[in-house]
Amino acid sequence: MKTLQKKLLLLLLMLPLGLLAQNTLKGVVLDGSSKQTLPGVNVLVAGTTNGVTTDFDGNFTLTNIKKGDRIVFSYIGFKDETITYENQNTITITLQEDQKELKDVVVIGYGTVKKKDATGSVTSITSSDFNKGANVTVDNLLTGKVAGVTINSNGGSPGSVPTIRIRGGSSLLANNDPLVVLDGLPMDSRVLATLNPSDVESFTILKDASATAIYGTRASNGVIIITTKKGSKELQVDYNVQYGTGKKVNKIDVLSADQFRQVVNNLYPVGPSVPNSAFNQGVRDKMGNANTDWQEEIYRRTDYIDNNLSIKGNFLGLIPTRLTIANTYQEGIRLTDYMNRNNVSLNLSPSFFGNHLKTRMSLNYTNTNRRNAPGVEGGAIAMDPTQPVYDPTSPFDGFFEFRDGPTINDFAPIAVANPVAQLLQTNNRSENYKLFGNFEVDYKFHFLPELRWVTNLGYDRDAGNSRNFTPITARTSPIRQNALIGNNSYSDGVSTNKLIDSYLVYNKTFNDLTFDVTGGYSYQIFEGYGYTTRNQNNADDIPQSTVNDDIVYVGFFGRTNFTYKDKYLLTLSYRRDGTSRFSDSNRWGNFPAASLAWKLKEDFFKENKIISELKLRAGWGVTGQQDIGAGLFYLPQYYLGDQNSQYAFDSNYFNVAQPGGFNPNLKWEETTTYNAGVDFGIKDNRLNGSLDFFYKVSDDLFQVAPFADGSNFTNEGPQNIGSMSVKGFELNINYDVLKQENLNWNVNFNASKFERRIDEIAGGVPIFVGNIGIGTESQIMQEGFTPNSFYVFKQLYNNDGSPIEGAFADLNGDGLVNNSDRYIYKNIDPNLILGFSTSFNYKNFDLGFNLRASFGNRILNVVKSRSSYYNQILNGELQNLPSSVLDYNFNTPGVGQILSDLFVENGSFLRMDYATFGYTFPKWLEGKASLRLFTGVQNPFIITKYSGLDPEFTGGNDQTIYPRQRQILFGANVKF
Repeated sequence: MKTLQKKLLLLLLMLPLGLLAQNTLKGVVLDGSSKQTLPGVNVLVAGTTNGVTTDFDGNFTLTNIKKGDRIVFSYIGFKDETITYENQNTITITLQEDQKELKDVVVIGYGTVKKKDATGSVTSITSSDFNKGANVTVDNLLTGKVAGVTINSNGGSPGSVPTIRIRGGSSLLANNDPLVVLDGLPMDSRVLATLNPSDVESFTILKDASATAIYGTRASNGVIIITTKKGSKELQVDYNVQYGTGKKVNKIDVLSADQFRQVVNNLYPVGPSVPNSAFNQGVRDKMGNANTDWQEEIYRRTDYIDNNLSIKGNFLGLIPTRLTIANTYQEGIRLTDYMNRNNVSLNLSPSFFGNHLKTRMSLNYTNTNRRNAPGVEGGAIAMDPTQPVYDPTSPFDGFFEFRDGPTINDFAPIAVANPVAQLLQTNNRSENYKLFGNFEVDYKFHFLPELRWVTNLGYDRDAGNSRNFTPITARTSPIRQNALIGNNSYSDGVSTNKLIDSYLVYNKTFNDLTFDVTGGYSYQIFEGYGYTTRNQNNADDIPQSTVNDDIVYVGFFGRTNFTYKDKYLLTLSYRRDGTSRFSDSNRWGNFPAASLAWKLKEDFFKENKIISELKLRAGWGVTGQQDIGAGLFYLPQYYLGDQNSQYAFDSNYFNVAQPGGFNPNLKWEETTTYNAGVDFGIKDNRLNGSLDFFYKVSDDLFQVAPFADGSNFTNEGPQNIGSMSVKGFELNINYDVLKQENLNWNVNFNASKFERRIDEIAGGVPIFVGNIGIGTESQIMQEGFTPNSFYVFKQLYNNDGSPIEGAFADLNGDGLVNNSDRYIYKNIDPNLILGFSTSFNYKNFDLGFNLRASFGNRILNVVKSRSSYYNQILNGELQNLPSSVLDYNFNTPGVGQILSDLFVENGSFLRMDYATFGYTFPKWLEGKASLRLFTGVQNPFIITKYSGLDPEFTGGNDQTIYPRQRQILFGANVKF
């Protein structure tokens, strides 16, 4: 009995120790879709630092655990899985992909980061957020979506290359385009016009130097990272077709034929007592009997059709694959103008050795054919409206042309040419073949899974040719010895872009500290050549061939991210870059950056149910710009003279080699950026957004400035002198107004403002830019002012408010009105830029549109300033005038009147880019497919006070642009 009691007592004493016993759990983690093992999964006992990661085969061993512990399994791109330990010895865990988690991962330079952990000014736009409508080029997907990013298509030409500015740019006279990185390959911005928009998965916009500095000498103007779509584990076939029909929206208000006749009769009266009556009658006799609206004649109704077929799946059960075949045909509203583009893309992303070795290969081929219509808007505005389009007696293929005799060589040399004839008789065709892609290897070391080695090989080949043919019977054909000779010329060119990036990435977590380190090397080379034939109808033309100077970039880069307690974040980066554009002494540059962030939610609003995210950010960095347009001016160069510069040796003559100017001190521009921002989320991030303030200073600006006397072989040349600053703010807001099972409504709003100022310029001497075709520049670069400000005369007015012809203010008070009285008035930069988009879904219905607004930008209406004068109506032959001539009653255009501030107009506008409405049949073909039918309008309206064709263009001087068309759209999306 005593023995039994002792045993019971011992059992009771050991029971608490048994309850606290530390056990071991072994297991394996699988991918829920493929059932393959997942290496690198984090396995952690909740509330402790006790954790491990799965090995190469997805296995793990977790020790020192006890019954009741909660064990969390987490892996990027998958939903977390939590279990309660119940003393089991082994376990199998299956993780499911988390699409939301994948969407919250942002692609940055040489890596990725979770959006909530980003410390720089980074904006990501995914395919679900893209603009709808007629997206002919990739930039159309992004227009108006991101604060601080302005995208200008430069008119309505089919497939045109856009002008993109991030935070206003950073240079005066150098390239202000952002760097475009496509799947890791830095490319020319022209790729935006050739890439198939349906292949794009996401954009990441890097705006401040703390985010862009890792790209070094090419990142001063921001970076646009484009990621293309990949394959999937399940077979999916998508077919999208879209048709659009378009027409012109606007035209310049000119005198009608009846108004024109009345003005001519008033200006050139006849009668017995009228001086010059015979001459005046001769002018009147020049008028025809037609009533032609030439702007109506040069435009047409257009067709647009876009076809996209994509097939994605798991090829052979091993290789996630995506194949896309696409064709886009778009007509421009000018007669004969069109673009036809064919795209083929292939993307393979297989993984091996349990995801330790990941590879990705993308290959894109684009063939673009264009017939390029010449710009004839100016001719259509000026052409006599009393003349017909066709004349049966005309030797110019039956088109009416002003002439002095019966043959083609009896043309009136200074008269306006028939713009319709110019369109139909000019056959300018171009073809482009572009092959680009990359192959990336990402290897996670077996013996050290925290370490990865990534190598990316990129290739881009761009080949193109053009043929220009104009018959001898065209009034606009080339002239030789006062005779029309026609044109038949050809040109072609090839350029290549080759890249190798190789870098290591190390990730590690120690208790509350997580960090990663990236370090690597980059090499890129650009090569090219071109050939142009002579005009085969002109014996004086000489064929030309060129070989471009190779451009080589070499970079060494590094970055580290620290996260402490998931609240305090620090990012440090550095790049040392070299470029072949500069001499050995200036070839290398150093570009550091640092940024930090603090997640305030846990410290100040832990129990707050409204605030779901609050993060403060601050960053600083230095970036460079080497594309200054100076060629090889840093090298001493010699040029052979012509027959007027020869050396006689006996009876032989040799051309003399003469030294040219050079500047061995040329180097890149440098831009230092300071950024402060806040990211916020409210009510589980249904309302989220960011606010950023930035200030950047660019030093050593590229300018063409005078050299000191006797110091060079030329009077002036490229130099690094001066500085410019840009400051502003950006606001992005996204709000899920309604989020229900059958009803969803999302709105996105962004606002941005920037101010550019020239702080220093070479010698304080202003630079004049913006030639308006009369040998006079209308804009100025001056210290203390915005670049490209207008430099004009101050118009004087009568008491009734009407402008006085030729009367301008004597601003310097010297009693004379001359060029010294011009002043700086307004500029091309907007005071505020707004963007607004919305998407609304009710059951199977969807509705969406996008709005953009610009306020305060100014435009010099050169069409008016050059032509709103009565005596312009007779220029050898009669020509039309803008109807504004009736408002001003001006007679003679002097340089002062053409440069009057009277013609600087407000270019503010509100534009709707598109509006679409659709309905989806989710179980079409007995549930085998879904079908969405939609209709919409592209460019439905614009509200503006500007009197020209369109206020949205680049440069500020409106000498007519290619107008944008309005299109009615119809389409279908089928998914199998």
